[in-house]
Amino acid sequence: MQVVTNKETRTLNLNLQKKDIVDMAEVNSSTNEVEENILIIQNAQYDMRLAYLDGSCGVLASGFIWLVSSFIAIYLAPNKAVFALLIGGVFIYPLSILLNKSFGASGMHRKDNPLGNLAMEGTISMILCMSLAYMLSLQKLEWFFPGMLLIIGGRYLTFASLYGIRLYWALGICLAVAAYFLFILNAQSYISTLVGSGIEISFGLVLLVLAKKVKKPELIEKKSGLSL
Repeated sequence: MQVVTNKETRTLNLNLQKKDIVDMAEVNSSTNEVEENILIIQNAQYDMRLAYLDGSCGVLASGFIWLVSSFIAIYLAPNKAVFALLIGGVFIYPLSILLNKSFGASGMHRKDNPLGNLAMEGTISMILCMSLAYMLSLQKLEWFFPGMLLIIGGRYLTFASLYGIRLYWALGICLAVAAYFLFILNAQSYISTLVGSGIEISFGLVLLVLAKKVKKPELIEKKSGLSL
């Protein structure tokens, strides 16, 4: 029978303590890395909110284009409203920048903002999906506008991560639900465009009011990564 001496016991305990210390150091290092990454993301979101007033101007610009399309559907023809919405979509970004600047925002995020790529990727994805909505219009013209509402609603869901604002979940869901019922009810084109315009302009105004209330740059802590 092997007898363990006091010296061997102390050595074993010492080794176990060293292992615990190493493990604790690794856990602390991992925790610090996670906290730093979270801070970088929060700073990036804050930079986007500051530059674009919580994205409110883009929502308002999009709502305005939908409103113009509704007037075209009413006073000219629904098929012309389709092209008005497609062509008008090109002007949403420059119009939103003008609105941002008119309200005192820069309209430009930092070049080192890691969320800048997400914004561009989401835009490209939306443009690609717009071709599907156009194909729907070839089957039945009225289907184009609910299709576009679904596509834009899905795009707004990514804004919840882009800006760190959960209200965009509500906006995306409202557009999706509206698209579903407009499709089921076989709504006329001008009704779909008016509904889309009303939802976007309403949410855009709420976002703008909230954005103008809570802009306090000193709340962002300056650490490694993106800092303001």
